[in-house]
Amino acid sequence: MKLWIEKGFCLLQYLLPKHLLSRLVAYLANTRITWIKNPLIRVFIDAFNVDMSEAKDERPEDYPDFNTFFTRPLKEGLRPIESSPKGIVSPCDGAISELGVIDHGSVMQAKGQYYSLMSLVAGDAEWCNRYLGGHFMTIYLSPKDYHRLHMPLDGKLLRTAYVPGELFSVNQATANHIPGLFARNERLICEFETPAGPMIMILVGAMIVAAIETVWAGQIAPPPKTVQHQNFIEQLTVELAQGDEMGRFKLGSTAILLFPEGVAQWGDELEAGTPLRLGQAIGAIR
Repeated sequence: MKLWIEKGFCLLQYLLPKHLLSRLVAYLANTRITWIKNPLIRVFIDAFNVDMSEAKDERPEDYPDFNTFFTRPLKEGLRPIESSPKGIVSPCDGAISELGVIDHGSVMQAKGQYYSLMSLVAGDAEWCNRYLGGHFMTIYLSPKDYHRLHMPLDGKLLRTAYVPGELFSVNQATANHIPGLFARNERLICEFETPAGPMIMILVGAMIVAAIETVWAGQIAPPPKTVQHQNFIEQLTVELAQGDEMGRFKLGSTAILLFPEGVAQWGDELEAGTPLRLGQAIGAIR
């Protein structure tokens, strides 16, 4: 029965006007009408069992709109960074969808589901060649999670690419059944120079995700529906320390980390389904 429910949910997503639905939700999430936004926030907290004791501001009335609530900051010191000279830390709260080696240019999406690295990086041969044989980790942020992304290592921004695409849900049921999910969805690819060498963080959009934001450019998606590249080497210096905020999702989504071959090693205790907390040690530089 569960399998058929998942397949039905995925089929429905093919039929829904996902971009239109997402824009309508974005409008609602931005409203500051108190008799709309306060009940909306309360219903969301109850439906997804959000732990508001962790939030800097605990009451729905403290937020001017739903988006501000959804991207709420945490209380100071609540997510200590488990830093070490060669440590890699989780960039967010969430759970591991998959992790492992980019084997022959393929990235595991779910058990029995793979997609190509080339498609994930929007056909960029330079990026594809750089990360062939490397390591990846895909982290799913559920609706109840803290939705700001932070740096797993010190990093200097080199290049970004916004890639237009679909807005399928990115929960595990969808990942199990929709081929090439993360290479089909709207996403922002960010490459950093780190103490380990280059590293890519990909912020993947999803159904009813209102926007992706970064600390250096504000709202990124949705811009014009063409691939948008930006080189930061000579245009703007963006340097972030391990644990610094780098971006956020307005409504839930997925983050993907990529490292070149021989650079990173994930913790032996980690596997698909492992819950993560921002700042938690997840691996080390080799």
